[in-house]
Amino acid sequence: MNWLLAFFYRLINICTKELLAVLKDPSSRVILIVPPLMQSLLFGYAATYDLTDAPYAVLDQSNTQVSRELLARIDGTGVFHRVATLNSSDQIASVIGNGEALLAIQIPADFDTRLAQGQSAPVQMILDGRNSATANSAAGYISAIVASYNRTLSPDAGPLVSVESRAWFNDNLQTRWIILPGMIAALSMIQTMMLTALSVAREREQGTFDQLLVTPHTPLEILISKAVPSILIGLVQSTLVLLVSLFWFQIPMAGSLVTLYIGLLMFTIASVGIGLSISALSANMHQAMLYTFVLIMPLMLLSGLATPVENMPDILQSATYLNPLRFSIHLVRAVYLEGAQLADVVPDLIPLIIISIVTLPLAAWLFRHRLV
Repeated sequence: MNWLLAFFYRLINICTKELLAVLKDPSSRVILIVPPLMQSLLFGYAATYDLTDAPYAVLDQSNTQVSRELLARIDGTGVFHRVATLNSSDQIASVIGNGEALLAIQIPADFDTRLAQGQSAPVQMILDGRNSATANSAAGYISAIVASYNRTLSPDAGPLVSVESRAWFNDNLQTRWIILPGMIAALSMIQTMMLTALSVAREREQGTFDQLLVTPHTPLEILISKAVPSILIGLVQSTLVLLVSLFWFQIPMAGSLVTLYIGLLMFTIASVGIGLSISALSANMHQAMLYTFVLIMPLMLLSGLATPVENMPDILQSATYLNPLRFSIHLVRAVYLEGAQLADVVPDLIPLIIISIVTLPLAAWLFRHRLV
């Protein structure tokens, strides 16, 4: 019993030391609070696929009442604004190529003649495919405008096929509702991995790691003391992004906070395990930062945060099973938007537990052998 009390006493002391080392540094306090708040706001406002401002160019070779009426409908949406009125088709390449316009609409010279004769009158729409999501949204808008215009030309000829749409978990199809729940895990991972990766490397660079090794603390105690503060900080940062999502952007949460935090805890532990392994391998802070930045970008790209995993090549889909962020983003979105229960997210929790079981002992082994 005395041994157990002594163990916890030493553990509390060294954990307190780690927390004070981070919190007493003014620059560290700024890094821990400001980035998650700033990034969540930036992603909430900037990282959206909703089409709100689409510049376009017009080549109206017909220049008649009917063509001007169609263009007036496009201008009146409030989404499209005309940035260029072209005189020839040769000018289309320049306005699209330099990014001045998202799309160009070309109305042929015989547009009104074809309509008067009851024939099909094609309108060419050239899209900037470099931003496929925005281009697809713009194409959908234009198609809807043209369909509405067709009904005014021939109101009796109704469509033979009607489409009824229904969106689950995001009734208004706002991309912010998809991005911000994923940010609860993603932004926390960036800060947590960086903090843990620098922890041992910083002490090695400052020469205090050797002093830590000759203290009565065991390598296991040192590992726990490095992991616990980072886990707590990671959960606090996730909470900050969660609060921004709930109260600033008012994205309603459908699931349980308990289930959400169980998933976030498992994910944060896995992230800390990866960060500690990087820290144990790094001889100095420069190496730790380099290794972390090299690793973070693939983890973000292979997480399904921006693009569905199912759209990736098979070899990359297989690589995502090594990525804890993939499972955490799926878990957070399922709990936040779908109201998933604990039993529903077990398939996401198991890989996170496996990654933790692998990375934490690996970090302990590297501490013990002090690879440099």
